[in-house]
Amino acid sequence: MTPLLTLHAELDRDGTFSLEAWRHPRILFARETCSVQYLSTRAPDHRVSLSTALQEGLAPDGGLYVPERFPDLGPEAFDGCTTIEAVAERLLRPFVGDDSLTDDLPAICEATYGFPVPLREIGRDTSVLELFHGPTAAFKDVGARFLADSLARLNEEADQPLTILVATSGDTGAAVAAAFWKKPNVEVVVLYPKGKVSDRQEKQLTGWSDNVQTVAVRGVFDDCQALVKEAFQDDTWQEHLRLSSANSINIGRLLPQMTYYAHASLQHWRTHGTRPNVIVPSGNLGNGLACLYARECGLPIGEVVLATNENRPVTHLLETGEYEAFESRETLATAMDVGDPSNMERLLHHWPTATALRDTITAERVTDEQIEEQIRRGSGAWDTVWDPHTATAVEARERLDPDDAQEWTLVATAHPAKFPEVVEPLVGRDIDVPEPLAEVMAQAHPVPEIEPDLDALDEIVQWNR
Repeated sequence: MTPLLTLHAELDRDGTFSLEAWRHPRILFARETCSVQYLSTRAPDHRVSLSTALQEGLAPDGGLYVPERFPDLGPEAFDGCTTIEAVAERLLRPFVGDDSLTDDLPAICEATYGFPVPLREIGRDTSVLELFHGPTAAFKDVGARFLADSLARLNEEADQPLTILVATSGDTGAAVAAAFWKKPNVEVVVLYPKGKVSDRQEKQLTGWSDNVQTVAVRGVFDDCQALVKEAFQDDTWQEHLRLSSANSINIGRLLPQMTYYAHASLQHWRTHGTRPNVIVPSGNLGNGLACLYARECGLPIGEVVLATNENRPVTHLLETGEYEAFESRETLATAMDVGDPSNMERLLHHWPTATALRDTITAERVTDEQIEEQIRRGSGAWDTVWDPHTATAVEARERLDPDDAQEWTLVATAHPAKFPEVVEPLVGRDIDVPEPLAEVMAQAHPVPEIEPDLDALDEIVQWNR
């Protein structure tokens, strides 16, 4: 296939425009805003609508759905969009297009938010984007609420419920459970690795009933994720259930996550006239990929740095040019304990060469000792108490040249109260628990435990059939 040559108007740091020629065989930039379709990472000729991609979760060939192209939306396209809901609707409009959800998009955007997403300046040319003010105090509330509202609308009159399978390393499961709880005609099964999440995360995961079933898996997150993928490709499961996923393997998680990057970058652009660089704590790569997607759409975002814990798939790829899956390592930043990120397949689909990747992202690997040090000194250095995941982004920020005058946005992905056993001894005081978290944890109850085996999971989900 001959790479497409397009001219892309790029905002320079001083606010002027320059034209750059982009050659890339897969990322297509287009001014028109007609409907975007979604193709499989493993079969580019297989294209579906947004509604189909949301409901299938995973493509029939096991690939992940990605947009066939990205609309070209510079800052001027968002003139008059002052709220995050308005920015979300404008950004997502081309991705919805003439899909059956098009008339519902404003209501879906309203349902997705309803809580603040502040961008707070903390000094030293640094801001923090706080994504933990939703119902479960983690960034995944945004994608989960968008997906839940969309799927509930799509399945309102379906003859059979849609069954959502989701693997979680901590925060995803709670966000999905909260978003889908009591939604009509949708059943949810959440798999989490027993003993590999914090006590408060486990209480959030096990505080649900009705249409939400939580299952503890004796293994690591990668075992949970493998079970979900195996179920999607099992003929018996496909025959008896209508399956979808709310993990970031579902494109319906990534698209709404673009919107807070869009809103934050526009805030910064309108105030300072420059593009902020962004540091994103990354495990399964969905949040980082959403930031890259927003930038590809023309939002004023500069460099993107992925901050990882001691798990090495991303840094190893950038260092060697070769992708290798690793056994996941247990760290203080538990939600990032991923040795084989699902979204790596999307990342390598869009940027398939080492050169393209290195031109797109950088990454910093952070140890547990460095996480502890950033939490310990956060109140004094930044007037902020960090959770272990955001602490990786702070460490990456502090590795930068102190004389570099560039502006940086740190992405705060979770509230520190979710990790009291790590945070409170380091800061020397109790962290107040947000009220929604306290309410869910109070409802926690025992859940089934299984080995990471599809037959064992099959026995649990019989109630869905």
